[in-house]
Amino acid sequence: MQQHPQKEVKIKTESVNLYYGPFHAIGDLSINIYSKKITAIIGPSGCGKSSMLRLFNRMNDLYPATRVEGGIYLDDTLISGKNMDVVKLRSKIGMVFQKPNVFHMSVYDNIIMGPKNHGKKSKKDFPGIVESALKKVALWDELKDDLNQPGLNLHAGQQQRLCIARALAVEPEVILMDESCSALDPESTMKIEGLMTELKKTYTIVIVTHNMEQAARVSDYSAFMMIGEDKVGKLVEFDNTGELFTRPKDKRTEDYITGRFG
Repeated sequence: MQQHPQKEVKIKTESVNLYYGPFHAIGDLSINIYSKKITAIIGPSGCGKSSMLRLFNRMNDLYPATRVEGGIYLDDTLISGKNMDVVKLRSKIGMVFQKPNVFHMSVYDNIIMGPKNHGKKSKKDFPGIVESALKKVALWDELKDDLNQPGLNLHAGQQQRLCIARALAVEPEVILMDESCSALDPESTMKIEGLMTELKKTYTIVIVTHNMEQAARVSDYSAFMMIGEDKVGKLVEFDNTGELFTRPKDKRTEDYITGRFG
């Protein structure tokens, strides 16, 4: 793995193995996620991309009999141990899912739910939080005159941006995006991609995508995963995106990127 000592590491894993009961999902994962960069996780279906993403905010804990070996760190703080406050962790590492998971409530209430639940702000701060979050996702001008409309009234692209705004409202440091454009039309996808590029000035972003063109367009670094001969998901190669896509070190990476398999 190529090292980039000049970059600030935001998240790192050291020899991490993930198990769902007896199933060994990810094997010996060691990777650095760099601060205020976009890292894309790519690879064929079933290789552990989403499981890898969920390691970073302990979402895998929601599955029964999950076991993690090895170390996962946020700013050099161990976050994979039993003493970690998982609720606090998820306020620092937000997640946006494949399909917009807008709540059955108004646009306004969707956004303030996080700050309210985490007790981070007083009620008088909520209007400013809503405005700031919607401006960050370029929705303020579209929605400012009707913040009380149901979030579910928005079209899919707006709903996904609302979900991103909701994640931003709790002032995270990292944003995880799991196939967050796969259910969107091309125009909405381009808006989300432009948003990612803008947000990385402030946030560290990790995305899972099957779209090679998207990974090439928006990410600074790419991690290629695949299932090994032992049927375990493995990190094959990690590098800056330009290098990985044009001069991959591993033949398997080249075969996947050029469409020979996957």
